[in-house]
Amino acid sequence: MTKAPQAATAAGPEIATLRIELYDTEPLIWREIAIPVSITLKTLHDIVQAAMGWTDSHLWTFTLGKAEYGLPSRDDWRDQPLINAKKTILQDILKPRKTKIDYLYDFGDSWEHALTISSRRAGEVGQSYPIYAGGEGNAPPEDCGGIPGFYDALYILANPEHPEFGETKAWFGEYDPAVVDEQAIVARLSKIAKRLQKAKKPEG
Repeated sequence: MTKAPQAATAAGPEIATLRIELYDTEPLIWREIAIPVSITLKTLHDIVQAAMGWTDSHLWTFTLGKAEYGLPSRDDWRDQPLINAKKTILQDILKPRKTKIDYLYDFGDSWEHALTISSRRAGEVGQSYPIYAGGEGNAPPEDCGGIPGFYDALYILANPEHPEFGETKAWFGEYDPAVVDEQAIVARLSKIAKRLQKAKKPEG
């Protein structure tokens, strides 16, 4: 198992910058998060869900090279079973400088994300992670038909005379593609940070 550098351990938790980009979006929908590298890939999944505002209602996988990570099940149809994301530590699969991982959420709508993890460094003493660093673009609503359905809906919403405007408006509600609810993102990530912090504390 890879060990964190002694200097990082003395100063604080070893962290890295996670950049999330949703494929095929224009303007690009992205987020940046400071994350601890000691987390499992299951927790990385939780962080991506929190950052994008997804509801964790569908299946998902990470792909790094030829390896696929997720939550194995007896009903898995793959030739090669998924590597258990709950038992895989992020720092154990990171490359020295930069690591790119593909993340697929919802096998129906196929929301494909590019994850880039870089800038490993010592975190601040006493600071809990993950921490939101920035982002642009509101992630699409769940179950709207993937990227094609999303952009079809935006086209309809921009044309009130379109015959499907009323139905689409009712589905999307007050959704604004340009607005990032950063307060909600911070709150969701804070819950994960508290959970990780609690897991570190010895019982007694």
